Amino acid sequence: MPVVDLKSHCAAAMRLFRVPDDPDLTRAQFDAFSKQIPLLYFILMSNTIAVAYTYVNVAPDWLTMIVPSVLTLLAALRTFWWLRQRRLVRSDADILRNLRATNWMTLPIGAGFTAWSFALYPYGDPFAKSQVAFYMAVTVIGCIFSLMHLRSAALIVTLVVDVPYVLFFWATGEPTLKAMAVNNLLVSGAMVTVLFIYYRDFADLVSSRKSLLAQQAATQALSDENFRLANLDSLTELPNRRRFFAELSSAFTDAERRGVRVAVGIIDLDGFKPINDNYGHSVGDRVLIEAGRRIREICEGFGPQRVEFARLGGDEFGLVVCGDPDDADLLRLGERISDQVKLPYQVDTAHTGLSCSIGFALFPQSATTAEALYECADYSLYHAKRHLRGRTVIFSTELEAEIRSRGVIENLLRTADFSTEMDLVFQPIVDAMSEHTAGFEVLARWHSSRLGLVSPADFIPAAERIGLIRPLTQALLVRALAAAKTWPDDIRLSFNLSAHDVCSAEGILPLISIVEKSGLPPHRIDFEITETAVTFDFVRAQQSIAALKAMGCGISLDDFGTGYSSLSHVHRLPLDKLKIDRSFVADIKDNPVSHKIIKSLTGLCDDMEIACVVEGVETRAQLDSLRRLGCDYIQGYYFAKPMPGDAIDDYLARERRRLDATEAKVVA
Repeated sequence: MPVVDLKSHCAAAMRLFRVPDDPDLTRAQFDAFSKQIPLLYFILMSNTIAVAYTYVNVAPDWLTMIVPSVLTLLAALRTFWWLRQRRLVRSDADILRNLRATNWMTLPIGAGFTAWSFALYPYGDPFAKSQVAFYMAVTVIGCIFSLMHLRSAALIVTLVVDVPYVLFFWATGEPTLKAMAVNNLLVSGAMVTVLFIYYRDFADLVSSRKSLLAQQAATQALSDENFRLANLDSLTELPNRRRFFAELSSAFTDAERRGVRVAVGIIDLDGFKPINDNYGHSVGDRVLIEAGRRIREICEGFGPQRVEFARLGGDEFGLVVCGDPDDADLLRLGERISDQVKLPYQVDTAHTGLSCSIGFALFPQSATTAEALYECADYSLYHAKRHLRGRTVIFSTELEAEIRSRGVIENLLRTADFSTEMDLVFQPIVDAMSEHTAGFEVLARWHSSRLGLVSPADFIPAAERIGLIRPLTQALLVRALAAAKTWPDDIRLSFNLSAHDVCSAEGILPLISIVEKSGLPPHRIDFEITETAVTFDFVRAQQSIAALKAMGCGISLDDFGTGYSSLSHVHRLPLDKLKIDRSFVADIKDNPVSHKIIKSLTGLCDDMEIACVVEGVETRAQLDSLRRLGCDYIQGYYFAKPMPGDAIDDYLARERRRLDATEAKVVA
């Protein structure tokens, strides 16, 4: 005979009468239960009043008036209490406590109504007695339905009411009442079965909903993370370009609606590329992170304006300045950012420095759309980089006129006939000691049919911007080489290359082909490359220079001392000449700093065994000073201004006569 574990059976039975501890299930039960419990009390009150009314004239007043009133009042108070719960936000602990309290209250309330019904029963006639039996049966079924979301309470009502009901009416011996008792027992059993099925399905539904909500929460969290990553710069963890333009669009729309100002700023780090080239990208990344952190701190502490800050890419950062800023606010913000960026950066065991150029544009003064406002800020930055490096520039009417002029130049350059509109002029490069012309630097001049004479400072950058610099370089090189073939064999040609020419294979290979086809010996050609071109892409520039050197061409580094090349660049390139910028020559007699800089550079050239060329010499005093400092070659108006090609023969003839006359005086 199997052994029955009474303890485990009792524990299982007791679990049926407990409120579950699952917070999600209890909250769902509470929400559904609080909507149906007023209906339960309505059934109790209406049925109780109806039964009490039937017994008014036959039963004592305490049974027909006092007890029903107390029970009805209790039910009404509980109804009011439950109605209030719908408007309250309760914690999981409060909900669990209320449901357990409801369980405990179900027992005395059910017992009270049952005892009152049995006490009233003997006073009625057969019809009234049948009404009591009907009242108890219908009411308990209604209560079970109303308590279906709280299974434990429904089971308590079933046991407290139905068990005494069946026993009481079975004991009467009346066949009709016995049949009603049996019928109520069967119906209640069916109702309990339905209750268990419904409760199980309800619990499964809550569990499924919980899983669905968890899935939705995980999906939303993933979506939020993807959105964050899509709008975050992975290196600096600053908002990225996408986020910047979204903020700009939103801020611009708000400023337009409110009729206030909003500004866009673009920051470019000056001197960052040499750090990348000299120390490597990992160090460059650390410098970018630190620079971004410094700028962000300034933006976050800049009041009363709100400043949105983002990394646009490379070493460029963007600002959106909200809060109706004016020019003074923008200049103050730019100054604070510049001061922070200029502070030293610890790079391994060395310190390095940066500066930054900043361009601002202000709505509505500068533009009427967000896109145009950004373009104006970009041009302000461009102007700062070219003319006011390390400074803050705010877009102005002067810059607007410059943009219009630049647009005109670009459009006319696209349709220009290089063979007829471009002229070449040549400036002598003279040996500092013998004053004999060693070569000529070729310079381009554009005579536009619409604009007249256009400065190279205007049309060369325009050609670079619109992608015409390579065909322009090639056309000019063909003509320059043809002119140089007519010169004496000891005269060299010096030709300038742009960053676009030396930093791409598409740029340098056609030039090599042109040199080979020209018939001019490559050893008579010097290609001048600016510091900017070298730092633009050092590896590619190094490859291009090596290819030109392999042909036998000379390489000069132009405008040395004004750009960002470092001594490591100079040592790593196969240079033949350094050209010292004219800015150091103008005050060489009066400025000890300029004197020391040129002295240092000539010493550097001696150490590296390369020639030193000084530009911008205009007086005899400057020439004498440069001779004493050991400069090799001189270029400037003191000897000659740039001249057309057909004037070179006369210039060389005059020079020979001058030198012959000087030599004759020395001999005499």
